[in-house]
Amino acid sequence: MLVDAGTADDAAVIRLSAERALVLTTDFFTPIVDDPFDFGRIAAANALSDVYAMGGEPRWCLSLVGWPREKLPLDVLGEVQRGAAAVVAEAGAVIVGGHSIDDPEPKFGLMVVGEVHPDHVTTNAAARPGDALVLTKPIGSGIIATAIKRELAPPETVAAAVAAMTTLNAGAAAAARAAGVRAATDVTGFGLLGHLASLLRASGCAAEIAASRVPLLPGVARLVALGCVPGGTTRNREAVRAGTSFADAVDEPTRILLADAQTSGGLLLGVAPGALPALLADLRARGTPAAAHIGTAVSGAPGHITVTA
Repeated sequence: MLVDAGTADDAAVIRLSAERALVLTTDFFTPIVDDPFDFGRIAAANALSDVYAMGGEPRWCLSLVGWPREKLPLDVLGEVQRGAAAVVAEAGAVIVGGHSIDDPEPKFGLMVVGEVHPDHVTTNAAARPGDALVLTKPIGSGIIATAIKRELAPPETVAAAVAAMTTLNAGAAAAARAAGVRAATDVTGFGLLGHLASLLRASGCAAEIAASRVPLLPGVARLVALGCVPGGTTRNREAVRAGTSFADAVDEPTRILLADAQTSGGLLLGVAPGALPALLADLRARGTPAAAHIGTAVSGAPGHITVTA
């Protein structure tokens, strides 16, 4: 066992031989968009992301389905599965089976098996003081999902969020490998601050980040002002409060966004400073134009985050 649950990492990694290790993960959730095809695409990209966060490549998947068959037609589920299959195929993997249950609320996701060379595993426990912290996708999808439920999200904002959430982290993982990155996690339900704090605790260091450098999905600041804040984001705020120091210039909406519960977010990478320019250039070349250097890992209390404007 190379990686287990002890460091709250994104997936388990099991060595099979000197040249081969398996990456095991699972994730599923309720719909966050109205279109069933897009829901399937987002759910698949989200589950596959954990494999990319470990430096691996997805191979095989099992579908996990909860479906209210008396309330929603099965052809709607077919659209969800069609969307998932499209993204899985894009990743070079295949859905080989799965399991479904009758459920009062629709749920969908995947169990994913990936492969990685044992010497190329990236983990949340490998950051070191001095590492540059890079985020590869904009945040704000939790805010937008809540706005969709309240019918307050403009179409262009929804389209931008769907585009971000259905973009695989494959290119980001490939760029990280090329740059020699060892520290990585993906930003999902615990928000940017929550996942960064987890990475820092596992690595035994602290961090300083600049809020103005963090990329945001378009329109999210306005939606925060309208009160479109999901419960998960509020819980994330409370969870990181004791371990986060904010400069007075960081306003309340920004503090909320930094804790926003994400779905199929980007990778958060710790990279040696000398490799940063090449990594950023490679990320953009591989289709991640929003990738940004948001801060630095530093010596300090493990898990502590200082946020400047």
